[in-house]
Amino acid sequence: MVTLKNPSHWRKSSRCGESGSCVEVAFTADGVLVRQAGEADGAVLAVSSSAWRLLIAGIREGQFDLEPARD
Repeated sequence: MVTLKNPSHWRKSSRCGESGSCVEVAFTADGVLVRQAGEADGAVLAVSSSAWRLLIAGIREGQFDLEPARD
């Protein structure tokens, strides 16, 4: 398991705000690590670089957009 304790390795969106309901990412030679912002000792999800690229492409294409609520 890869552990990155140095906060300078972790990045979060500038749009995160103060709510704390954001994720942070760290890029490594083996892939991308994802964790809940502000929880340095919390669980970390590790994904491959190719899986990360597919996720980002899907987000940009709107694949994960929620349908508007119907009344």
